[in-house]
Amino acid sequence: MRWWRALALSLSLPLVALAPSAKALESIELNAPGASDSLIETLRASSLLLTAQTTDRTAPLDLMAAARAEYGRLITLLYEEAYYAPVIHVYVDGREAADISPLQNPGQIDNIRIDVTLGPQFTFSDVSIEPLAPGTELPEGFAVGQPARSTTVRAALNAGLDAWRARGHALAEAADQQIVANHRDHTLRVRLRLAPGEALRIGAITPAGQQRTRPQRIVDIAGLEPGVLHDPEAITDAETRLRETGTFASVVLETAETANPDDTVDVTIRVDEAPLRRLGFGAEIDSESGGRLSGFWLHRNLLGGAERLRLEAAVDGIGARVGGLGFTLDARYTRPATLDPDTDLELGLSATRLNEDDYLADAYEASGLLRRQFSDALEGEAGLSLRFENASYDNNSGVTIYRDFGTFGIPVSLTHDTRDEALDATSGHYVSLDAMPYLGFADAESGIRLQFDARLYNDLGTEGRVTLAARAQLGAVVGPAINNTPRGFLFYSGGGGSVRGLPYQSLGVTVGNVNSGGRGFAALSTEARVRINDSFSVVAFADAGAVSSGAFSGQNDWQAGGGVGVRYATPIGPLRLDLAVPIRRNAGVTGSNLQIYLGIGQAF
Repeated sequence: MRWWRALALSLSLPLVALAPSAKALESIELNAPGASDSLIETLRASSLLLTAQTTDRTAPLDLMAAARAEYGRLITLLYEEAYYAPVIHVYVDGREAADISPLQNPGQIDNIRIDVTLGPQFTFSDVSIEPLAPGTELPEGFAVGQPARSTTVRAALNAGLDAWRARGHALAEAADQQIVANHRDHTLRVRLRLAPGEALRIGAITPAGQQRTRPQRIVDIAGLEPGVLHDPEAITDAETRLRETGTFASVVLETAETANPDDTVDVTIRVDEAPLRRLGFGAEIDSESGGRLSGFWLHRNLLGGAERLRLEAAVDGIGARVGGLGFTLDARYTRPATLDPDTDLELGLSATRLNEDDYLADAYEASGLLRRQFSDALEGEAGLSLRFENASYDNNSGVTIYRDFGTFGIPVSLTHDTRDEALDATSGHYVSLDAMPYLGFADAESGIRLQFDARLYNDLGTEGRVTLAARAQLGAVVGPAINNTPRGFLFYSGGGGSVRGLPYQSLGVTVGNVNSGGRGFAALSTEARVRINDSFSVVAFADAGAVSSGAFSGQNDWQAGGGVGVRYATPIGPLRLDLAVPIRRNAGVTGSNLQIYLGIGQAF
């Protein structure tokens, strides 16, 4: 045989051996005698072979690659559980996977068996980490006699380094690690030595990666100051401020790897700008108040300083059984880091037509406010607003009344929000308190409008499978008589935002032969949410609401409704469908006994 033919034949033989077989894999078995149920579950979840089977990657080449990597994957996991002398076998049709040459891969694989002998669980015989910064809190498991998990060692090392970095030692690092396993005694000795280095102050702050945003505005929004002690928490806060502007798709603050001669360390703010403009649309359906269509246009960096301009339009009351067609036009300009890094300026203009069952009103408002983020959970707002409302409504004798209401207000609010997800919370709470003292002119009298909203979520320790949610709302207008209060300031009950099962704004009061909203309002809602799988959840709920002619005094009545719903998970929040019926309705309230609500996000 000629040499070149022999060479071609030798090169083709591995390719023939690598050719996949059409026959399907029959089984993959994992055995770990003596392992706890939770460890078995962890082993199965971490197994590359079982993952390949689950994802249908069962060609011989794929299985052999996973089989050879299986040893390292499972050993790492067992070290995390303090098993440092395991024996692992991976048998491919009875042959040890590690003994099969990569050039002689089987063309067909029927059965795979993974045998894991755990061996003894090791414990710590000696642990030390030094030097430690004052107040360092090490993991409880990092102690003599405790299971010697590798994750505990890493956690102890990170805790020691983080404590030094929190005190300004930005370049703290591990200087030495001595980790010795004694297989005779089944113990692990761990000695870690840290090199905290000098306490460092922030040096030069340099933005990088921006194309349209002015560098100084990036520094202003980040809020870091040269000369102050380097603080990892301040670095994290700076990243959060920049991300929350919406101007940047990604933000990373990088601390230099070496310090400057003057004991400062430079910080680079590396950003990637998001697209300048964004369009969005929304839709909601209520069987009584009709459909609502909305859309917005957003500019993320209007003047090169991460300013946002949002233009929004909405039409509601489409096909409504009560009221009629209404609209909203709104423009909002937001400038982050206006007085300081945590305070934003917002200017707004809006025009709204309120076409409700009791009245028709056109309202125009100009506002300016400062919004401050006091902490991750606490936010406050304060500002000024000028509002004018032209309203018309009929009394019960058929006479149309025309009124003009003007107000100059000072809106103030505080919000404390610890929810895990705003649109689909399973834990935490949301509490909001709004107060707006206002000076009335034209037909409006001066007063103060108050609103309170509290929401609580508890998943009962089920990792979000079962969530109980509750909401309480209160509202009051203190000072003016109802006839001298803007129609848009009064409160109603009924509909998706208060009492499902009753028509939208179906409960109000009658004062002076005129049907209107009340000056007092209270509502309570409860929900039980049960997740069926990753996509679907079912909900049972009950709501109740009350309205009074005075601020919780005078003529009053209450209503209640309840029902069931379905949620379908989407990338932007759960798609919500609620079916609700009345439980208690006011004698004057009419409408269908079944109300249907469709929207995005949980009801509260």
